[in-house]
Amino acid sequence: MSRKKSWSEKLMDSKDLPRVEKITPKMSKTWGSGTVVIPAPVEVDEMMRTVPRGRLVTMNEIRSALARRHNATIGCPLTTGLFASIAAHAAEERRREGRKDITPYWRTLKSDGVINEKYPGGARLQKKLLESEGLAVVRKGKKHVVADYERFLFRL
Repeated sequence: MSRKKSWSEKLMDSKDLPRVEKITPKMSKTWGSGTVVIPAPVEVDEMMRTVPRGRLVTMNEIRSALARRHNATIGCPLTTGLFASIAAHAAEERRREGRKDITPYWRTLKSDGVINEKYPGGARLQKKLLESEGLAVVRKGKKHVVADYERFLFRL
């Protein structure tokens, strides 16, 4: 029986990625025409690591930066989101191992400044980490949002 891969192992397992593919007619209903880049997990992690303390990035910005890097029309929303989640869990795994140089995943938000509650520790931990960097987190309905997040956006 094989053992389950750690989050860090999943992060480093790029398989045959990155890869740029033509957007199929079926996908074009959602994504339009052109090409889509399916990034490698480590690329998403690398971009998340560049966001300085007190600054923020949205998943849309990461996807746009990936598309520019690979000369594609768009960055794949599904894999980019999945790989950001893997990067976040790998960071917490490394923190538990006592490592200090971890990916600051809490600085990566969904669109409209919404905290990703699926990241480790949910909204509570991310709120604490963001507030420790001087950012205010407010509740909007059921979601947690960084107040005036646009002021703190970092361009990749």
